[in-house]
Amino acid sequence: MTTLVCIKRVVDSSSEVVLTDDAQAVDGRYAGFTMSAHEECAVEIAVQLGDATVMTLGDADAVEQLRAALAVGCTAATHVVADPQTFGPADVAREIAAVVRDSQESGGGHDLVLLGNDAADSGDFQVGIRLAYELGWPVVNGVTNVSVADGQVAASGAGPDGHETYRLPLPAVVTVLEGGVEPRYPTVPGRMKAKKVAIDERTPTAEPAGPGRVRLLLPPPAPSDVQILGKGAEAAPAVVDVLEQLGVLSR
Repeated sequence: MTTLVCIKRVVDSSSEVVLTDDAQAVDGRYAGFTMSAHEECAVEIAVQLGDATVMTLGDADAVEQLRAALAVGCTAATHVVADPQTFGPADVAREIAAVVRDSQESGGGHDLVLLGNDAADSGDFQVGIRLAYELGWPVVNGVTNVSVADGQVAASGAGPDGHETYRLPLPAVVTVLEGGVEPRYPTVPGRMKAKKVAIDERTPTAEPAGPGRVRLLLPPPAPSDVQILGKGAEAAPAVVDVLEQLGVLSR
């Protein structure tokens, strides 16, 4: 069982989100970079399934995220060296498909491709679907657990009517949401081993068409209303009134 898991170097969103001056990307100069929680779970699932290869499309600094995936159990890495801001979802899907096809032609091949459900920085939900169409493989999106048996992948997650499970023939494409597995932390030996892995570098197969993005917008901050109920024991009746209004208490 060979799995290709796709990751992306994104800005750490645990701090304040700031856009670049042209509003085309999230500015990570002061926040640092990581991979998204969705992709951390995808990496964990890939490692649990067996032989896992990690790939990314990004600039030279994206090697940091490849090494992080290697440190937790991926056995090989592929780096498509390019400016990710100039690549749209269709461009990224084409490059992933090229890696898959080249692996097949060399006698290897991947039975399963895992991706994060969406891009943590630009919010694109398209790459998994576009990749599946490019390869002619079945696809399921937004699942939290993945298992493989008897030539089939079982992918499950929350649906509008409760928990749902989808069964697809291999090879297949699956996009992963966080929450189904607990990503492991890299050990010191794992980090040391990851530093020694030779990363396969590639150039893009074609000029990117681009994301076609007009601009990114930040939602307005949520309003915050503060009501002073009083001080000490004198505030107790007002607290009870508020809890009754919220339906927490009833007389």
